[in-house]
Amino acid sequence: MIRAKLSVPAWIALSAAALLAAGCSSTPSADKTATWSPNRIYSEAKDEAGSGAYDKAIPLYEKLEGRAAGTPLAQQAQLEKAYAQYKSGERAAAIATIDRFMKLHPASPALDYALYLKGVINFNDDLGMFAFLTRQDLSERDQKAAKESFEAFKDLVTRFPDSRYAPDARQRMNYIVNSLAQYEVHVARYYYTRGAYLAAINRAQVALADYREVPALEEALYIMVKSYDALGMKDLRDDAQRVLTTNYPQSTFLANGFKGKDDPWWKVW
Repeated sequence: MIRAKLSVPAWIALSAAALLAAGCSSTPSADKTATWSPNRIYSEAKDEAGSGAYDKAIPLYEKLEGRAAGTPLAQQAQLEKAYAQYKSGERAAAIATIDRFMKLHPASPALDYALYLKGVINFNDDLGMFAFLTRQDLSERDQKAAKESFEAFKDLVTRFPDSRYAPDARQRMNYIVNSLAQYEVHVARYYYTRGAYLAAINRAQVALADYREVPALEEALYIMVKSYDALGMKDLRDDAQRVLTTNYPQSTFLANGFKGKDDPWWKVW
């Protein structure tokens, strides 16, 4: 028979059996959760997360997702896994988990929390281990995460205006708008200090055109005054200064120049 031709020589079979036996002796023990109920898995995952062992909680939540599939407990596990991933520094994985949750459960009563968590994860995008030494704030780093955070919070307050998470989301949206305006001014100041006066003017004008009633606009106008002055454009300088003094009659920039680096005025976290 053809099957007989496929049989291996006896010595190969014996060798393979020996290797298999050796492999089995070093194989990790069976899944300890195999006999656990979904409730016990959830309890264990909560305990691990509660003690800060998020890396141990994540696989338990994943097991629970499969073990309790189709139940509210599985949805809860998915959201708590996203939070554990976020706390473990796995931002991309946490966002992917939330996006998957929202796709699978568009009518979930926890959808407002999912949007809020997505916003918070992007809002707190890691500045790096030594950010506290450089005193770097949200306005001085890449704004992609800030914009994505704003969109998640905006979606939350638009769709769920009475959500318990909406008030905090609105506060964070205000922070983000201010930081985005300050980012443009930060770049404008960077150009000004390096003598790129036209680039500084253009960036300050972006802040003035895109944002309203945010404190960063005071410095944007001051940068324009200083840049036009450096370029010898006296008429434009005077126009910019007139707007500055009209809107900010007590401007500290006109009195003291650029401020030293300090905590941003809007920082409440």
